[in-house]
Amino acid sequence: MTIADRSSSGRPGTLRCRLLIMLACALSLLVTGVALAEASPVSTPASDAQGNLHVPSDYRQDYQYLGAWSVAAEQGGGAAQMHVVYASPGAVEAWRKLGHFPDGAVLVKEVFEAATQPMTTGTVSHAKALQGWFVMVKDSGNSHPQSPLWGDGWGWAWFDADKPQTTTTKDRAECLGCHEPARATDLIYTEGYPVLGK
Repeated sequence: MTIADRSSSGRPGTLRCRLLIMLACALSLLVTGVALAEASPVSTPASDAQGNLHVPSDYRQDYQYLGAWSVAAEQGGGAAQMHVVYASPGAVEAWRKLGHFPDGAVLVKEVFEAATQPMTTGTVSHAKALQGWFVMVKDSGNSHPQSPLWGDGWGWAWFDADKPQTTTTKDRAECLGCHEPARATDLIYTEGYPVLGK
C-alpha cells in the first residue's frame, strides 16, 4: 500500500474514492453546461442581407432596458397598453456620445395588453398579455430602398405575438405617422428614455 492510497485518517482507498467522486462531479458539471448551452436559443440578428427584419431571440438577455410607456385607456382609468423598450448592446452609450443611434442599433418594443386593478398603493395598471413586438434598426444609408420596411433612416416592422417570425403589414409608411413628431430626435421619443441622458 502506498501513501497515495491512504487519507489523513489512515484508511486505505479513501483518497482514491474522493478523487473519483470529484472527477465524477466535474464531469457532471461539464455535461450539464454543454446541455444548457445547446438548449439556449441561438442569437438571431434583427435584419438579414435581404432586408428582412426579425425579433432578435436574445434581446431580453443581451439588450439594455431603455424605458417604458403606458398608453392610457380611452374610457375609465388606467392603461390600455404597456410598452417596454430595449436597445441593442452599445446603443445607449453611442447615443450619449453622438446624440443619435449609430447604424445597426436595434430597438425592440414589447407591446402588452394592460390590466388595471385596485391595489394597496392605489389603482395600478400592469402588463398582462404580450400583443407583439415593434422592431427598429438604424440605417442612415438607406440600405434597402426597394423594401417598404426601410427608409427615413430606419428599418421598421411589427410582429404579432403569435407569429414572431412573420412581419405584418405595419411598415415604415404606417409607423412614420406616429414617429414624425419626433423627427428632431432621430424619430425616437427620447423623453421616455431617461437612460439616454448624459
